[in-house]
Amino acid sequence: MIRITFLARLLQALGLGAVGVLGTFGPAAQAQTWPTKPVTIVVPFPAGGGTDAFARPLTAQLTKQTGRQFIIDNKGGAGGTVGATLAAKAAPDGYTFFMGAVHHAIAPAMYPKLEYRLEEDFVPVALVSSVPQVIVVNPKNVPATDLKSLLEFIRKNPAKLNYASAGNGTSHHLAGELFKLQTKTFITHIPYRGAGPALQDLIAGQVDLMFDGLGSSAAHIKNGRVKALAVASAKRAPGFPDVPTAAEGGVPTYQVATWYGLWAPKGTPKEVVASLQAELKKAYAADEIKATWTGLGAELPTLYGDAFGKFVHSETLRWAEVVKSSGAKLD
Repeated sequence: MIRITFLARLLQALGLGAVGVLGTFGPAAQAQTWPTKPVTIVVPFPAGGGTDAFARPLTAQLTKQTGRQFIIDNKGGAGGTVGATLAAKAAPDGYTFFMGAVHHAIAPAMYPKLEYRLEEDFVPVALVSSVPQVIVVNPKNVPATDLKSLLEFIRKNPAKLNYASAGNGTSHHLAGELFKLQTKTFITHIPYRGAGPALQDLIAGQVDLMFDGLGSSAAHIKNGRVKALAVASAKRAPGFPDVPTAAEGGVPTYQVATWYGLWAPKGTPKEVVASLQAELKKAYAADEIKATWTGLGAELPTLYGDAFGKFVHSETLRWAEVVKSSGAKLD
C-alpha cells in the first residue's frame, strides 16, 4: 500500500493520473508499435494473376520498411468472392488485410447472395494500382495483328473464338461482355478460377484471347507468348508505348481499367489503418516500386481512406449498369 501511495503521489506531482498512464497503452500507443508480428494480406485469387503482380512487390517493400513479415495468403474461387468472405470474417486486430480489385465492385451485380458487403464489412485503406485492360491473343490461334483485323476475323468467323476470364463476374468477364456489346460481335466466355490459370491456358492455346489487366499480362507480352492488340484506355499505357489504344483500333468508347486496392476488416483500429497508409505512401515513393509499377503499365495511386471508398462506390454503380446493359450472367 505504501508503494502504491508513493506511486500515486509521484504521478500526481508529474501531472499524471492513473487514466493518463493507462491511456498511453491505448490505440495510439498500439499504432506506434504496429506491427509487432507478421501481417497477412488475403489475396482472393490464385498465385500468378494481376493481384499477385502488385501484391508481391508491395508486401516485400512493406516487409523491408517495417522489419515485420507481410505474408500473402491466396484464397481463390468464385470470382474473388471466396477470399473476400474469409477476409470479412477475420479478426479486426490490424494483422489481416484484404487486397481486392475491381472484380469486387462488380460482384454485387453478379452475385445476388454474397456473404459479405464490401462497403459495410470493410474499411477502405487505399488504392494500390490501376492499369488499363488489354486485349491479348494467342498468336497461333488468332491471325490478327491489330484490333481492326481481330474484328474482321470475328465477323467472318462468328462464334469461332472464345475468351478466358478470371471467373464469372470479374473485370475480365465484364470487359469481354462490354466489348461484345459495343462491337456487336460474339465470343464464347470461358471462366477460370483466376487470371493466372486463364493466362496459362491462353499461352498454351487452349483458349484464343483474353481481356486482361495489363499487370498480369505484361511479362507475357514482353516475351512474346501472347500478343497485345489494344489497351482499353484513353492513352497508351506507361511502359507499353507500342500498344495502341482501342480508340486507335476503331472502338473509341471501349475503356476499362483493372484496379487493385487494400481494405481492412470493419472494426480495425483507425490508428493502425493510418499507420498502414503512412507505410504505403512511403512504399509508393520507393524507386523499386515506381519502376515495377511502370513496368506493369500502372500509374502510382493517390487515393486513400474515404476518397478510395467513394471511388469504389462509383465503380460499383458503373459496373451495375454494364451488367444490366450487357445482360451478363453467371455461366
